[in-house]
Amino acid sequence: MVQPDAVVAAIRRQLPDAAVTVEDLTGGGDHLQVSVVSEAFRDLSRVRQHQLVYGALQEELASEAIHALALRTTCPT
Repeated sequence: MVQPDAVVAAIRRQLPDAAVTVEDLTGGGDHLQVSVVSEAFRDLSRVRQHQLVYGALQEELASEAIHALALRTTCPT
């Protein structure tokens, strides 16, 4: 289980300009839907965008504090 604030902080360490929202899908804290908006995603493929976020959450994913992650990434408009 991981707190939403910890997820936001981890992503912002990697992507300081990111606007991040976290939704706990099951109430257990380990199935999350995360939306990330960052200028760093501009001109990157969706795969590369997701890799950046996965890299920011590497510890939480490896320890299975996050068991499932639904991820949406976009650039600011």
